[in-house]
Amino acid sequence: MAGTDEEAVAADEALYVLTAVLLTPAQFPSVLGDDYPEACAALELAPRADGYGLVLGQDGEGARWTVVIDDVSLVAVAIASWDCGMEYDLSPDERTVVAALPGWPLAVAVAAPNVPAPHDPEPEVADRAPLTPPDTSTWGPAQRRLGADEIALQWAVWREQIGDDHFSVTPAPADATKSPEEAPAEAPEDAEAAPEASTAAKGHAGIRRVLAEAWAYLDAPPPLGRVRSSFAPGDARTLRADGPGWSMVARTDDIAFVLLDEEPGEVLPVGRGPELPGLLEALDKMAVRPL
Repeated sequence: MAGTDEEAVAADEALYVLTAVLLTPAQFPSVLGDDYPEACAALELAPRADGYGLVLGQDGEGARWTVVIDDVSLVAVAIASWDCGMEYDLSPDERTVVAALPGWPLAVAVAAPNVPAPHDPEPEVADRAPLTPPDTSTWGPAQRRLGADEIALQWAVWREQIGDDHFSVTPAPADATKSPEEAPAEAPEDAEAAPEASTAAKGHAGIRRVLAEAWAYLDAPPPLGRVRSSFAPGDARTLRADGPGWSMVARTDDIAFVLLDEEPGEVLPVGRGPELPGLLEALDKMAVRPL
């Protein structure tokens, strides 16, 4: 790892790459923030328009390092190859390295072989505090965003818990702050969680606030990355919107799910009704999309 301003790591020291992630307006670890600038700030990086690639690994002493590079396409190809079960040697060119940061901003479950166990670099090697993953042991913004990530990944599992009988047919609301009927469900703590929907609850104040703030994004665009659009089956898109204390996941041709900081472990489904389709269509038009 070399080419950083701090020259924290010797130029000839190897980095054993364990994983990599994208940090771009359309794809960033949402556990780090509600939007792209906030995620960049967690790593003390300027929100570069083209984004970054984050390479997480260990040095020869086993110390954790996060190497930030500006070659986003290289990291994207590596991730795509790994996802397909293919080997890919991710070896960033020194000229692409923006910074070498001690520690890892995300939890990594694997370790490099034949080196000491992962640990933070010694203070004399790094001139800043090591990065550490956000605390997700208790409900809060980080856990709420992880819950929304899980819903997006397992949409079908969540959707089959919510039948049409969870939503009554109601007249169109008089303004954008009104919502269709919502039904809370338990949020997952991990990928193995099996959600179950509970009885519908009408007129949820938190849902009304979220929908009002989402509508307001159309008039006053939020920070980059707060509204993202990604692939979904058919002609639909998966929408992800975040705001102060809330996350929403939706399919443009279906319903939405909302998670709130003030409602630990609860997932609130929002029926389409007369208002939601228009909101989702408008959000999709303004959303950032992966290249």
